[in-house]
Amino acid sequence: MEVALSLPREMSMPDPIDRDVRPPTVQTGIWIEEHGWLHRLFKSPDNTSPKFRFPDLLGACVSLAFRDPPSQRRLVEYLVTQLTLRNPRTERRSCDIWAVQFELVMAAHRAPWNRFPNPMFELDQITTASVAVAMSLPDGHAQVLGQARLNLRDRATRSRGLEC
Repeated sequence: MEVALSLPREMSMPDPIDRDVRPPTVQTGIWIEEHGWLHRLFKSPDNTSPKFRFPDLLGACVSLAFRDPPSQRRLVEYLVTQLTLRNPRTERRSCDIWAVQFELVMAAHRAPWNRFPNPMFELDQITTASVAVAMSLPDGHAQVLGQARLNLRDRATRSRGLEC
């Protein structure tokens, strides 16, 4: 004898495919040296109230790197003059980033400076360069934490609260 159970309507499972819902974060890669800097910032006693996690810290670096034309020039200059000289087989770590900041990375990936006939930089190289730009700022730790607070405020304003 087979028995079929059904859940009450309010407890039923959500639709298995909801194409309109996007995850709040996207996974990307970052080179090991810059990941180490983010990890030290994550563990820093300055990272409190709230304690920002990697998506917040990486997102803040990206926001800082794309906040104005001079910052964007520093990012491209870093890619062309420094990252290209590093070993392309450098170890990477996966890291999540908020979708809003990932869109900035994607826009850079599609930018004229990254199109033919210029060399093409991959997404992990652009995120790595974003962290490198933040690392090079005077009081980079404080600027990243400050930007993470601004990004959190903006996210809360857009969504009317935090993701639960």
